[in-house]
Amino acid sequence: MPPTLASLVQHSALRLAVLAGQDRLDTPVRWAHASELADPTPYLEGGELLLLTALKLDAEDPAGMRDYVRRLAGKGVVGLGFAAGVNYEKVPEALVEACRAADLPLLEVPRRTPFIAISKAVSAAIAAEQYRAVTAGFDAQREMTRAALSQEGPAALLTKLASEVDGWAALYDASGAVVATAPAWAVRRAARFVSDAERLRDRPAPASAVVSGAEGDDRVELQSVGSGRRAKAVLAVGTAAPLGTAERYAVHSAIALLTLTMERSRALQEAEQRLGAAVMRMLLSGEPDHARAVAGRLYGGLLDAPMRVLVAEPASGSNSRVRGSVNASAGARADGAGGASSAAGGNLPVVTVTENSAMPVPAPEGISDELPGPIDQLADLIETAAARSGEAVLVVPDGSRLVVLASDGGAAVTACAQYAASWANAVEATGSGGGGGAQSNGSASAPEDAFVIGVSAPSGPSAATVAFKQADQALSVARRRGTPLVEHEDVAAGSVLPLLADDAVRAFADGLLRSLRDHDANGRGDLVASLRAWLSRHGQWDAAAADLGVHRHTLRYRMRRVEEILGRSLDDPDVRMELWLALKATG
Repeated sequence: MPPTLASLVQHSALRLAVLAGQDRLDTPVRWAHASELADPTPYLEGGELLLLTALKLDAEDPAGMRDYVRRLAGKGVVGLGFAAGVNYEKVPEALVEACRAADLPLLEVPRRTPFIAISKAVSAAIAAEQYRAVTAGFDAQREMTRAALSQEGPAALLTKLASEVDGWAALYDASGAVVATAPAWAVRRAARFVSDAERLRDRPAPASAVVSGAEGDDRVELQSVGSGRRAKAVLAVGTAAPLGTAERYAVHSAIALLTLTMERSRALQEAEQRLGAAVMRMLLSGEPDHARAVAGRLYGGLLDAPMRVLVAEPASGSNSRVRGSVNASAGARADGAGGASSAAGGNLPVVTVTENSAMPVPAPEGISDELPGPIDQLADLIETAAARSGEAVLVVPDGSRLVVLASDGGAAVTACAQYAASWANAVEATGSGGGGGAQSNGSASAPEDAFVIGVSAPSGPSAATVAFKQADQALSVARRRGTPLVEHEDVAAGSVLPLLADDAVRAFADGLLRSLRDHDANGRGDLVASLRAWLSRHGQWDAAAADLGVHRHTLRYRMRRVEEILGRSLDDPDVRMELWLALKATG
């Protein structure tokens, strides 16, 4: 269960007392946030437990407290936590009455309970709930896999799926006829959605839709099943409420297993596609043991030696897509396609992912429609090199990107490096731009056929997620440097300062420092220079004041003005870090 106000009150270490809203303690808490602003609502999303000491509030003003509480309740704040014994010896009665009038839970936080302890308790409970959902998803996948491999096949799988989602499930064939339901009583209910299944079947796959029954009792989700551009079947799942993370993972697993079952008669290569994609996703979801068990002999050798993750994409590609979508955990979105290849493979396999899917279903053969020209060529080159050397490799197209898992020092990695080098040489010879056609720091548009590649450091299966992040970071550096390929070792060995030479970073820095520069431009003090001197001296007042040639009290006053203008505390190391990087980025 997600954390609630009741669970926090029952937390013995926090010692919270309920002063108002006792009947609303079962409300879920999305986050705990501390703010002393008179109106923090612009910075809230709803669902927060707001913690305060009333440092800047007159908490004994009844009218002011009514307005304050009304704004918070309107924003969706689920409760207030007031620190007693800090600015007020006890919780002011005006605040208590305002919360009672608004029916907003009010918790008294004793002085010995720091706000960070409450935040940690909420964070730990949320993490535990997410872990439970992921674990439940993997357990459901394992059980449904056993069911799919049984003699009953899809019927047994639907029975297990209906149990996992606490509802019913039905499978429609290409003609729209109901071929299996679970439980048995769901036959008549599934019949009501035949026309909806037929409409979904006629849409380009993968496709999904949410409909409601005539009585409005069920929320029915329809998902296309099959590897072609037209669905070969439709799965319907009916539940009383929207699917949770674990339940959605179970549905996605069922889709993948049903597709795999329907495609058993096709070539061995297509089975390898799905197996390889599952191995990749398990690795990037932090489940190396599951990945090794699924990989078996086909890809097991790849997991027994150091390996590298490679990420490639067009140099002119948009960064608006979700980074790392191939690293799909339970319930996560994946917006591209996935595939796998081994020495036994022929054409590069591809599998697509439904809009909300974390598990792959098969896609049409070939990748020319999925990947840009140079990335398509790179995929073919990697697969060919691996096949010739007899090594296993996983190749996962992800939208316009390509994600590869290959043996460190193997033929696939070497072929990728050679491809990037030859491309850079060709571009240099024609004088058309930087390596891979990319222009440094985005100063010019890259050719349409340019590309960039990021390569991780060697790692094992248990560190696949870290390796993926390393490759993604190296990819970003390659784009900034205007070179077709960058390895993680090159990034780690360099300085962070060149990474600040980016228009987006400069825009952030200018925005962060603009109010200080405007203050200085009006002749009211040299705050930017004072801030730079103070940060460069690690907050040492005397040394920084000496550098500026002012008295240390003058410097203290200037730093207080910086805090007032920015509305941020210089005691926060994150704030000091951001300001220092902003100063470095803007020179």
